[in-house]
Order: sequence, then C-alpha cells, then structure tokens
Amino acid sequence: MASSTNPIQLPVIDISDPSNAATGREMLAAAVKYGFFYVHGKGSDFTAAEVDSAFDISKKFFALPKEEKEACRIRTDNRGWSGMHSEILDPEHQRMGDFKEALNFGEFQDGKPQQPLPTALHSDEAEIGHFASLCNKTCASVLRLLALGLEIDPEYFVTRHDASRGRTGSILRFLYYPSISSPASSTYQHDIDVRAGAHSDYGTITLLFQRPGQPGLEILTTPEEGNHNNSSDNNWAPVPVWPEGATSEADQFPPILINIGDMLSFWTNGLLKSTIHRVVFPLAERDATAAAKAPDRYSVVFFCHPIDSCNLVPPVPSPLVAAAGADQKKLESGKVGFGGGAGSLSERRSMTAKEYLDMRLSATYDEREEVASTK
Repeated sequence: MASSTNPIQLPVIDISDPSNAATGREMLAAAVKYGFFYVHGKGSDFTAAEVDSAFDISKKFFALPKEEKEACRIRTDNRGWSGMHSEILDPEHQRMGDFKEALNFGEFQDGKPQQPLPTALHSDEAEIGHFASLCNKTCASVLRLLALGLEIDPEYFVTRHDASRGRTGSILRFLYYPSISSPASSTYQHDIDVRAGAHSDYGTITLLFQRPGQPGLEILTTPEEGNHNNSSDNNWAPVPVWPEGATSEADQFPPILINIGDMLSFWTNGLLKSTIHRVVFPLAERDATAAAKAPDRYSVVFFCHPIDSCNLVPPVPSPLVAAAGADQKKLESGKVGFGGGAGSLSERRSMTAKEYLDMRLSATYDEREEVASTK
C-alpha cells in the first residue's frame, strides 16, 4: 500500500441554498462514491476573518509551555489537550503515537466552555464558542442536503443533532502537526511513521479547515466498490488544500473539506461511505532541502455527532438506504469503522449514538494509557 503523487479530485459543492434538491443529489453522489467532498467557503456560515482567528487562537495555545497545557489534559469525556505521541489512531500498524498535539472542546453554554482551559485562552472563550456554533450551523445545512438526496424529511438528521434536545458527542478540535524539521519530529521514520494514523471518523460528518501551503491529508482509494473498510491492496491519494474548481479569488479561505463518519455510514446501511484517511509528511518534503523549508501543519476540525440518545437502528427511512441491502449484510459481518476501537457488530442490535462513541473512545483511551505507561 503506497502513497500516490496524484491528488484525488473531489467535488466542490455550493451549500448556499440548503433547500436545493439538485445540490442534495450532487452531495449524496459524492458521499456514496468518495465519502469526501468540499464545500465552498463563500456559501458557508464563515467569514475569512473568523477562520483566520480560529487558527490564530490555535497557534497561541500550542505555543504555550507544556505545563500550562498539562493543566487541561484530555479527560475520559474526550475534552482537553493531548500531547505529542499520546494518541494512537491505528494501533495495529503504528509503532508509536501520532506526531501531533490536539485540543478538544466540548459543549459551550452561554459562551463558556464546560471544561478547564489555560488562562491564556480565557479572553478567547466567547470567540471559540461562536466558531463552534457556526460549525453546527454549517453541519445543519450539509445534513439537510444529504436528507434531500436520500429522499427523506429535510429535518430528519437536523432534529436528531439538535443540542437543545440533549447532549451530543460533537467536538471542536484544534490540531498541530510539527514540521519534518522540528525537534518534535526527530524520531519520525519515513515509510514507517505517520503524523496521524489511518482511521475513519466516529460521528456523522466532519468539517476540516486547512491552511494554504500545509498539505498532508491522504485518503485511501479503493479499486473495487464497497472495499473501503479494507486497507490492503489500495493506494493513498493526497487531498489538495485548494482543489480544482476553487480559487482564492472566489473563496477567501480554502474550501471546507467534509467527510462522512462511521455513524452515518452505519445508519444508512453502508450507502454513505466512511472513508479511511490519515495525515503524513508529503512526499515533496522528504528531500532535505524541501524539509528545511516545510511549514508546521495546523488544522481545525469539527466532529458532528447526534444527540446521545439517538438510536442508530432502524436505518434511515430512505428508499435508497432500503435498496442498499447488500451493504447491510457487509456491515453485519464485519467491522464498522477502521482504527482504534473499531467495533465488530455481528448483530444489528439497538445502539445509541453514545453507546457507539463510547465503544470507540474507550479503546482509544486504553491505547493512550498504554503509551503513557511506557514513557
């Protein structure tokens, strides 16, 4: 399984009208074929200034002394900071933890986070909370369009993600990947290590914000339809930060990359594709001269989850989902998801969103604890 130098070309979709059925069909086609697609920033709920500010706050946090970040170390509720090598997304294939740091934010109430944060971020709390609320709004637009594509009530997914009806597992995450020339990356070995191990996301949909000139994301391409939960005999394709069909003139920040998560794939009998992905040092940065000039990579991610009590069984009441019976058999006989904590569901029993998330997180935390115990 090798990295390709040919970037994958994914659709770029305008979501400015979330009631447009044609756009819904276009989005559904991308979700079925790739599990990934972009949305134009100009049709989203974000301004370039708001995105820039989120990255500025992220950089400020990761530049803090380690002892200040330790004060908000990640907890069992998946909120807080995780340090370099403390997370293993693909424990079966990684010799050590991911070459990244992360800060997870849970819910905000009246603009205040419900978790400890360092003093340096106290003045930014309202702004971070506002950014999270914009992520929720954009997710609602995407979910409405997917519902239209599936020929169901446009509000079907939105009502089941409504935080006013109950707690969700949604997370806003800041990520920092040191450059290849950073001392933090000194133990990195090409062809062995990755910045973030191969995995699929746990929730329904994910929003990814990236910076120009900071590539590294790859998705696993599949030669055969429906082979997306098997990482062997496939190729890794780079995902451009600026895709074809998007320009800095039309979009003031790189288009938001959206991907389908495990819950939505399971919920739709496997019709929507939860694609395996990872983060690496790009092939171009392996040259010594290029490596010396390579930048750090920062990203901002929003993992969208339904309310905890939402039942993922029975499947979404869509005629298209009902027609995906063959995929249902595939799900029943194998894993749902890929990476640490991927679950094997031999029976399509009743399962809530929280039960599924807890199943994935418990394994991830076990891996973190094992890594910590060896240091």
